[in-house]
Amino acid sequence: MDSKLAKDVFDVAHLTGSFLLRSGQTSSEYFDKYQFEARPEILNRIADGIIPLLPENFDLLGAMEMGGIPIATAIALKTGKEMVFIRKEAKEYGTCQFAEGPSIEGKTICIVEDVITTGGQVVISTGMLREKGAIIKDVVAVIDRSLGDHSKLQGMDLSLKALFTMDQLKTSQP
Repeated sequence: MDSKLAKDVFDVAHLTGSFLLRSGQTSSEYFDKYQFEARPEILNRIADGIIPLLPENFDLLGAMEMGGIPIATAIALKTGKEMVFIRKEAKEYGTCQFAEGPSIEGKTICIVEDVITTGGQVVISTGMLREKGAIIKDVVAVIDRSLGDHSKLQGMDLSLKALFTMDQLKTSQP
């Protein structure tokens, strides 16, 4: 673990208060991913940290709307891997797609997410991608705040690798 990067992520993104999470849970702390994604120097180091976590063989990076997009973009710029942008739902105009970019049929996609608590949106999106013929096995994230409960992901036969857990970020502080 890059303890300097963990400290930097914690310093810019950790908030305390009362926060409703996407999972429906309430938390007294929150990691505002946009704070580390908006800083090129930190985002660059995050991409460097995630690249070794990527699976050996895959075709596309799957950038989850919205927080996964800057992370996947930074990784794509370093690795040359193409990516697909994954919406939470299909838009109602233009191409009316929920997965934008290259064709996903028959392609192995590594999902890129910012923060995972229960993995609920990853599970929903994985189901939608698989219905369109994509192969999804792996998920990478910057922060795993699940406290070790990956049951939803495991129920979809997904493997999660995260750059940091909540405990790692917290212990990065002096």
